[in-house]
Amino acid sequence: MGKHTVEKIGGTSMTRFGELLDNIFIGDRRGAKLYNRIFVVSAYGGVTNMLLENKKTGEPGIYGSFAAGNQREWQEKLDATTAFMIELNRSFEKIGLDPNKADTFIKDRMQGVRNCLLNLMQLRSFGHFQGDNYLAPIRELLSSIGEAHSAFNSALILQAHQVNARFIDLSGWKNRETGTMEETIRAHLKGIDFARCMPIVTGYAKCAGGVMAQFDRGYSEITFSKIAVVTGAREGIIHKEFHLSTGDPKLIGVGKVRQIGYTNFDIADQLSDMAMEAIHPQAAKAMERKNIPIRVDNAFDPGNPGTLISREYVSPTPRVDMICGRKDLTAVEVFDPEMVGASGYDYKLLGAFARHKVCYIAKNTNANTITHYVPEKSAGLDDALAELAADLPGARIQKLPIAIVSVLGTNMKFPGFLSRAAKALAGANINILALDQSMRQVNMQFIIERKNFDAAIKALHREFVEAEA
Repeated sequence: MGKHTVEKIGGTSMTRFGELLDNIFIGDRRGAKLYNRIFVVSAYGGVTNMLLENKKTGEPGIYGSFAAGNQREWQEKLDATTAFMIELNRSFEKIGLDPNKADTFIKDRMQGVRNCLLNLMQLRSFGHFQGDNYLAPIRELLSSIGEAHSAFNSALILQAHQVNARFIDLSGWKNRETGTMEETIRAHLKGIDFARCMPIVTGYAKCAGGVMAQFDRGYSEITFSKIAVVTGAREGIIHKEFHLSTGDPKLIGVGKVRQIGYTNFDIADQLSDMAMEAIHPQAAKAMERKNIPIRVDNAFDPGNPGTLISREYVSPTPRVDMICGRKDLTAVEVFDPEMVGASGYDYKLLGAFARHKVCYIAKNTNANTITHYVPEKSAGLDDALAELAADLPGARIQKLPIAIVSVLGTNMKFPGFLSRAAKALAGANINILALDQSMRQVNMQFIIERKNFDAAIKALHREFVEAEA
């Protein structure tokens, strides 16, 4: 195991780079203490939305407009995105960014993108070139621009502060060779003495199969994980804009939640199911296998050690670590008297889900009813249900909007837990529609009506966190 860490910084934090200089990159570090740290950076906040599409609203960016064949629109958006990135450059001049070098770099990249897209528009006009042939590579190309921009700027700024920083471009710009991500990482980091050099690495890494195609917008955490594993890091660190806490401070109240000091990869998986990723689950798996712990800290709370996620940690005393949940779920209930004693009935449901790429968060069964709880925005859900309705003519299949509230902990094996939870929810006048818990007792899930979501979170937090303080 090496002496170095691999540290990942998100886009919103990158936009506040002046504060990051004081909190993370430099601060009171001098000499050797500056090094043995590899930084993986995301694009500045909002840039990837402009390059691809808005992650929340779906509004098309350059990619979306190009894919739709709107030549004027994608060129206008390319101009607007270039202007926005140059405006970002202006905001970093006071902390040492050389505007001429920074502007030249991003203008060259964006002009290269323009030329590529114009050539593809010309090819598409012949009718022999279908979108399936080139849209995925274009999405990859556009994705890489944001991370290259922020990483290049970061290295320039750090160099201006006498830090031996080096821009490591994994994006494959104008590079015809494509290997695995591991091969790309090894080739670009080969020969670098981490004890004397600070690599600033793009969160996008070109690889066979395309990192966007495989991991979509979570690719920078995959890059972070791969670098940690390939280089044998002693620890991975993810710098966020908040601490991992016992609940959502915006909902519960800043003064009522407490920071979680330690947890394990098991709980990180549970959080992913609740759409509250501490780290991309596939990134976490690779580091868990290599026994590389992950620290999640608040980039703007220097000195606070954050939360350490390790393979073996279990709380020495029974307790609840976190109350969380999601209210964007649908209950898919299949009632069929024919399923009683029928071997493989559940397999039919799961087969339809698998064919239409529908994942479920939890499930309940009894003699004649099987209910799966799935994200309501699952693209293939209606097709899967139509297939099931045709295959199971005697079944009654219905969808119901629901929410799930989860109580998580590395050690929740104490008598009376369920009764306390039920009493807390009843005290808030909340009816439990269903519940789910495995024998390992790290996650108890309460299925409730959506209108009760906020109240349920607060009630369970009062019972298991605030009352225990």
